[in-house]
Amino acid sequence: MRINERRSLWRRVRPYVTVFDPALTTVLIVLLTTSLITLYSASIGIPGKIEDHLRNIAMSFFVMWVVANLSPQQMMRIALPAYVVTVLLLVAVALVGTIKLGARRWLHIGVIDIQPSEFAKLAVPLMLAWFFQHQQGHLRWHTYAIGALLLLLPVFLVARQPDLGTALLVVAAGFTVIYLAGLPWKAMLGLAVAGAASMPVAWSMLHDYQRERVMTLIDPTTDPLGKGFHILQSIIAIGSGGITGKGWTRGTQAHLEFVPERTTDFIFAVYSEEFGLAGNLFLMLLYLLLIGRGLMITANAPNFFTRLLAGATTMIFFTYAFVNMGMVSGILPVVGVPLPFMSYGGTAALTLGVASGILMSIQRNRKLVQT
Repeated sequence: MRINERRSLWRRVRPYVTVFDPALTTVLIVLLTTSLITLYSASIGIPGKIEDHLRNIAMSFFVMWVVANLSPQQMMRIALPAYVVTVLLLVAVALVGTIKLGARRWLHIGVIDIQPSEFAKLAVPLMLAWFFQHQQGHLRWHTYAIGALLLLLPVFLVARQPDLGTALLVVAAGFTVIYLAGLPWKAMLGLAVAGAASMPVAWSMLHDYQRERVMTLIDPTTDPLGKGFHILQSIIAIGSGGITGKGWTRGTQAHLEFVPERTTDFIFAVYSEEFGLAGNLFLMLLYLLLIGRGLMITANAPNFFTRLLAGATTMIFFTYAFVNMGMVSGILPVVGVPLPFMSYGGTAALTLGVASGILMSIQRNRKLVQT
């Protein structure tokens, strides 16, 4: 009797548990475990970080489970409302947003401050995937032009806050949708030429601190005790790790507070110093497995909408990791992009949880969606 009861209970619970893709979930668990180990060391002397990070992980898995239980048809129904609400919130930020650290990125609602630009990372590719799904079979040059406008509107609103890091992530995800929708190579070549030609104009539109970041990237030694100090210390931390690292909790650059934002944007420097090149290769392998699983889900997606959405979501993971590792290593400007599933932060954890849930939903419903 007890065996029958257990089987009955499992039958009732199983549909809610099996929404988690085993391969993707395994990689995420290993990444988050690595994150906890690294954050424990990075947050020595900063009480409450580990507890808050565990809460963020729990929140991330909850929203992942909720989104994984959605069907692609439900995602299509919320695509347009999500985009419209996101754009309206971005406009509200531009008009009445709260200024913090010299940037107008937050909107005060009730007792909380929200950052609508985070919503754009997922709302924009979701909207573009919905748009091209409805235009499938009728794709013309003006279709891609409309798609570009749908992408550029929120990107412009985010970039003027200013928040170039988030704008870059939105562009990467949105352009991936347009590319996968069949954007001709001639058009991409034209965009590349136009982009190169517009560089002087773009440079003139940058804020002073953004230009300084670019110049610091080119040669941080011109101001080693000022604007170049943080990136130089980060590079020193990464290099001092050697092949096997200095050992867990034994990093000196981080614990002596030479590395800035060591629990968030620069956590990769802490990890590199303590676990060395071997640890970096292991971490990069995890990201390759994560991105590879995302590409497999994209390739097996059942219809045009899910294929575009899965590809854009996978590109979000790649851009997060590439930009963060690049800026911490001194090969890209510092733009404030966290390392996915490693950095401390509730907003990023929520966004990444939703993105993972989207991939799991597409994988779970691959045989149920009509092509």
